[in-house]
Amino acid sequence: MSADNSNVLVPLRNLLNSVQCVRDRVKDGESNESDGVFNLPNFWDTLSQAVKSASQEATKLSLAFSKPPLPTQKDCEKLAESIQKSVLVLSTVYYWLPKSHGITLRRLVRDATAEVLDGTVQLVDVITRSPLQSLSQEQLQSTGSVWSACDTFEHLPRDNQAAVLGVLASYIGVVKDAIEEMDQALSDNQDPFSDVLDDEDLESRGNQDTYWSEEDRLLMAPCQGLLKASCACLRKLVSAIKANGNVSTPENVAQLDDLADIAKEISPGVDDLALSLYPPMDYSGVEDNACKLASVLKKVLGIVRSSHVCGEADLNWVQFLDGAVVHNLQKIQALIQGSS
Repeated sequence: MSADNSNVLVPLRNLLNSVQCVRDRVKDGESNESDGVFNLPNFWDTLSQAVKSASQEATKLSLAFSKPPLPTQKDCEKLAESIQKSVLVLSTVYYWLPKSHGITLRRLVRDATAEVLDGTVQLVDVITRSPLQSLSQEQLQSTGSVWSACDTFEHLPRDNQAAVLGVLASYIGVVKDAIEEMDQALSDNQDPFSDVLDDEDLESRGNQDTYWSEEDRLLMAPCQGLLKASCACLRKLVSAIKANGNVSTPENVAQLDDLADIAKEISPGVDDLALSLYPPMDYSGVEDNACKLASVLKKVLGIVRSSHVCGEADLNWVQFLDGAVVHNLQKIQALIQGSS
């Protein structure tokens, strides 16, 4: 590489360090709470413009290094300055969003902002490492990554109620998958590991440890009841938030965040219990995981009951599911104690 080319890359290397610093601050930084009135629609309008600018500046940079002639050092400095400005504006607008408008919403905006910055870092890094005056596949992919990250903002929820509903929907999907896998394994009435092992391995596993005993299957029923109560709890919670949830006060916003945070524990609890049910079944492990999941569900239902999303009609399902959790856990413990 010639000395001229090296000089051209100096502004880009400085830009790379700068964007990396901005990205790291966004990932770790906190918003600046203020006593002034915060206008959420204005925030989204301004953020949209900042994202559009970041996308355009990334495109300009990529095009400048896609074919001859190579940008002059002065042109490169201008490009770097424009990108740095767009990155700073984007991060600054993100910081405007106060936590009082929702931790869940803010996390989503933070992650989306960080994705744009990650993509920009990758693009600048690729250009500094690639042969100049040639458009590599890696540069094309990096440019596309920035565009894709910017497009994400169009689909972000616009308030904390929508943000919480979105994350809860993702939890429901994971819980449903775990329940369906368990139902399928039981309905097959065969070695639950048969679909992941070769025939030779299956032949060598010809022992009872790969199957459920009758005692195991008796225990499965209340365990499945606990798993299904988990899914029902999330579904009912989503319905209640859709019907009654609002973000009109900081207290309501905080309650929605609390519900999202505690509900996040349901999915790993379901996974842990489901995994412990596969043979050979360790009853002490099953009981431990069932107790942990039941405890999480009781916490969720307790928070729902005392929150603004719980209307008078919702008290019925909260009470029903609370009873179902207690009933299934008691049955699990009784069966395990009876087998010892």
